[in-house]
Amino acid sequence: MINKLTKEAIALLKNLIATQSFSGEENETAQLIMQWFSNHNINFESDKHNVWAKNKYFDASKKTILLNSHHDTVKPNKGYTKDPYNPEVSDGKLYGLGSNDAGGSLVSLLATFTYFYERSDLNYNVVMVASAEEESSGMNGLNSMLQIIPPIDFAIIGEPTLMHLAIAEKGLLVLDCEAKGTSGHAAHGIGDNAIYKAIEDVHWFQNFEFPRESEMLGKVKMTVTQINAGNQHNVIPATCNFVVDVRVTDAYSNQEVLEIVQAHVTCDVKARSLRLNSSSIPKDHPIVEAGIKLGRKTYGSPTLSDQAVLSCPSLKLGPGDSFRSHTADEFIYVNEIEEGIALYIKILNEILAP
Repeated sequence: MINKLTKEAIALLKNLIATQSFSGEENETAQLIMQWFSNHNINFESDKHNVWAKNKYFDASKKTILLNSHHDTVKPNKGYTKDPYNPEVSDGKLYGLGSNDAGGSLVSLLATFTYFYERSDLNYNVVMVASAEEESSGMNGLNSMLQIIPPIDFAIIGEPTLMHLAIAEKGLLVLDCEAKGTSGHAAHGIGDNAIYKAIEDVHWFQNFEFPRESEMLGKVKMTVTQINAGNQHNVIPATCNFVVDVRVTDAYSNQEVLEIVQAHVTCDVKARSLRLNSSSIPKDHPIVEAGIKLGRKTYGSPTLSDQAVLSCPSLKLGPGDSFRSHTADEFIYVNEIEEGIALYIKILNEILAP
């Protein structure tokens, strides 16, 4: 059965690659996923471009595991030398946009869910969500499903990790900052230059270190990534706007980081969103111990995923390599998918089997 599911999963991935699915435009790939469920006689539901299902013998008295990955992609960058929508296999590599991030994980989890779907003796319920808008952190993705699907006790989020266990993940806080001064003529030096005021705060962002450090994720990292001021060479600017990218560890909530920043700088600081928090799962959680038992390593991930919208413990795990994500001529090794499905099933067997 595993060999059959694996072949079908690889075929589905090829179809997904050949179908454009930018964030917010995933209707056609959602149809492909619905067809997978139909082909395997699995009852499913959909909401917007999210498709989900629960195991056949779902029992509300049992705890529930969420299996999740996304079927949207970023837009292909200009460095592609291959057709991003042509699922070409060469030297064991399956090329195509979304192959690695996160098509390989998605089809592997679909195969895994299908493998366990008919089992009536599971220790946990299993819910599968193929979600939209992950790449854009959109409002109509996994976060919109949390009020629709059953309550979740813990989750496996399918993203490329080389099938190692990302037991912690940094959150994201984007800060819009505005330094305010007063305008004047540059020749007279009359005015309060907002650029100079911004420089002081930029310097603080560059050098400040948060006192608490995460065991798995290290330090909170703040990076000034955009700045804009002035519209004429001879006018002292009254405002200077800049943007700060903050990667938050599990040592702080996004709200805590925002309050610390606002207490230290003179500019006005507004957070675009506070919902993309850091996430983690204890190292002694049964699903982590099951992975370690099978030779998987644990680590902290610097990249954001749909884990950020979950309040339950979550583990990021999937075939492929995060360093290939969003690159030109993106690919995943076919054998990574084969091994990924087998490992997902072995890991889940450790906790699902009686």
